[in-house]
Amino acid sequence: MTELFNVFLNVIMPVFGIVLLGYLLGGRLALQAQTLTRLAYYVFVPAFIFQAIGRSAIPLENAAKMICFIAATHLLTALCAGGVARLLGRSRETIAAFVMIAVFGNVGNYGLAMIRFRLGDAAVAPATIYFVAISITAFAVCVGVAGWAHGGSRGALSGLLRTPALWAAVPGLIVSNGGLEVPLMLSRLIGLLADGMIPVMLFALGLQLLEQKRVHLSADIVVASSIRLLLAPVLACLVAIPFGLAHIDYAAGVLQAGMPTAILVAIISKEKNIVPEFVTSVVLVSTLASLVTLTLIMVIL
Repeated sequence: MTELFNVFLNVIMPVFGIVLLGYLLGGRLALQAQTLTRLAYYVFVPAFIFQAIGRSAIPLENAAKMICFIAATHLLTALCAGGVARLLGRSRETIAAFVMIAVFGNVGNYGLAMIRFRLGDAAVAPATIYFVAISITAFAVCVGVAGWAHGGSRGALSGLLRTPALWAAVPGLIVSNGGLEVPLMLSRLIGLLADGMIPVMLFALGLQLLEQKRVHLSADIVVASSIRLLLAPVLACLVAIPFGLAHIDYAAGVLQAGMPTAILVAIISKEKNIVPEFVTSVVLVSTLASLVTLTLIMVIL
């Protein structure tokens, strides 16, 4: 009970505090969610991705195994989610939303803090690798499937090529593997922008909830949340078997797979007009439900 209380107080409450600020101050300050979501999508997120990749220094062999493991897990989860939505007879936009929700967990501001709290500092390095790999995989899938929902395969390809986060990944990989040093002025500039990503996203979610007026609860929301919180970590346990990962790497990967839906999915859904009310509702519902599901996963691990 003490561990659960500490997680709730020191990890969950700061997150919900910023969301609550956005909800309470948005109307009084006449703020619009779209302004902040576009700012995050085109400025803060690319800076964060570049910094995360550029600063990573992990043995390539171990990193390759972890990246393949976590990418396979999330791609398989996305396929399952799309299949479930098709079986339910949902529209293209809703199918795309199911896939986006399934493939993109909150592995950054939520996942990294939770894993460090539960598994200790030794888990920070693998958790960071998973964060970067999931972010790139999820961005590619989310933007691609959003393009498919609105314009078929051509829309998927053009949408993927226009993704700012993927633009930032390439130079980040060059810096990480090429031994290059980013000029101090540029490094500090990018660092300041990267540090602003999490609070901006959380505040924007509060504004989105304010504009939405209320969070809907439906069978689709429960199903989509269950895929993200329950199916994804189960698949991670199965997919990890042939990779022979060390326990700390395995546990960090399973926990990252079980994180609630990322706030970035709500941002992308609003930017791409993929049933944003539904996606925003899943973000909140899955985050609340993760208090129970993540506790169970931690006990099992």
